[in-house]
Amino acid sequence: MSNKQLGMEKIRQVLRCYSQGYGTKSISSMLTVSRNTVKKYLQVFQRSGLDYEGVLSLSDQELSELFHEKTRVKTESERMEELKSLLPEYCKRLQKKGVTRESLHREYLSSHPDGYGRTRFYILIQQHIACSRSIMHLEHKAGDKVFIDFAGDKLSIIDLDTGEIIPVEVFVAILPCSQLTYVEAVMSQKKEDLIRASENALLYYQGAPSAIIPDNLKSAVTKSSKYEAILNEDFAAFAEHYGCTVIPARAYKPRDKALVEGAVKLIYRSIYPKIQEREFYDLDSLNAAIRVALELHNNTPLTDRKYSRREQFEEIERDSLRKLNPIRFELKQRYRATVMKNGHVRLGEDAHYYSVPCGYIGKKVILLYTSREVCIYYGYELIASHTRNRARCRYTTLEEHLASHHRYITEWNPDKFIREAAAIHPDVEAYIRQVMEEKKHPEQAYKSCQGILSFARRVGNTRLTNACRWATSYGLYNYPIIERILNNRQDEFPLEDSAGQETEMPSHENIRGKEYYQ
Repeated sequence: MSNKQLGMEKIRQVLRCYSQGYGTKSISSMLTVSRNTVKKYLQVFQRSGLDYEGVLSLSDQELSELFHEKTRVKTESERMEELKSLLPEYCKRLQKKGVTRESLHREYLSSHPDGYGRTRFYILIQQHIACSRSIMHLEHKAGDKVFIDFAGDKLSIIDLDTGEIIPVEVFVAILPCSQLTYVEAVMSQKKEDLIRASENALLYYQGAPSAIIPDNLKSAVTKSSKYEAILNEDFAAFAEHYGCTVIPARAYKPRDKALVEGAVKLIYRSIYPKIQEREFYDLDSLNAAIRVALELHNNTPLTDRKYSRREQFEEIERDSLRKLNPIRFELKQRYRATVMKNGHVRLGEDAHYYSVPCGYIGKKVILLYTSREVCIYYGYELIASHTRNRARCRYTTLEEHLASHHRYITEWNPDKFIREAAAIHPDVEAYIRQVMEEKKHPEQAYKSCQGILSFARRVGNTRLTNACRWATSYGLYNYPIIERILNNRQDEFPLEDSAGQETEMPSHENIRGKEYYQ
């Protein structure tokens, strides 16, 4: 039927004219009704099988039921339900490249010829999209979160030497409860700059919230995920240092951090105009100007409210923030290396070598280092820690890291051998001193001293003491003479009698010449 239904009186007039012999064209002209509408009502009259008198005797309700389709409301409802069942799939496909509303409408009409027209179809699709993207108002708790982001529009500084204009990033942080904002210019969005700016924001707030909400930039999130993102280890360490949890916003979901997005728009109006016309030659001067404009921004009363961001922060949120770690966070650099055969790893930046326990020789380790300390990890286990030394091509070695035989050699020194000799006998001590004095450098005598003193475990202190006396009497101070004396027959060098007592030194005639032992 037509879009606008005729009233019952108008229908009776149509039937009356028709019964009087007027044609559809004449009826249409006389009653100012569409010719097609007249035809449709007459067709219903003819299908009903009633005569003119019978139709006129019907009440308005009965006449309406006869000429107006009883299932019209039902049909409309069915069409709507059919389209609603298709809308989720249509809206999903609409996101694909090359799919348009017009192509979806053609497809819809091909399977539903009596479906909605193009305009109504477009409206229903738009309504479905709007409902599926509805937003929720969140009440933010004091001291719970801080949102951080980088502004899209950059500021700039001028290089004094070259005159080059260098663009710089603008870091923005906001506490959602009080809306207290922090702004700082940094050179880049790298993790070093992000961590330092985030730390400065916490210092500005003089407290730490429970969670930090960053965007999915690589400096904070190594790999974004719909369910559990993989955080950048250094940024996670920074948050842990100040007792915060990192909860990244969902990728491509700016409404997750709508407050900081709004804060960025606000600083475009309140801070940028105050500094964009000025020239700055370093970050310090630029940030000083930003800080002045920022204080004006935070102390200006909010729209339609009698308090400012700063006043709301002091009243509600300051006491809810946790105390900051008094030790500033220091970013640790990472360096991968393989433990060399000498039990050391090389820190490439300084070309300096640090020792690790000998059991890790050949293993791949990670060096985490700051300006003061170098920590060496195998997996997640800390295996060595050193004070950083920037001397190039030098070694920093801890004694406990050396293998047992290497450690023993590093302990060799004149005092060590003299102490061991004195514990045996003063004559042995005097002999050892002479052995070292015979050499131009004490280290040349270390092996001889070690060999001489080792005889005490094999032949006893008494025999070694007598052997040192024999060698001293001839002025021979070396390992071979002691070995010769101790290994010769008892009748040639009687060092002990049958009771184990020391014997008298023999005369020179009873032993071979001095030259024999040299």
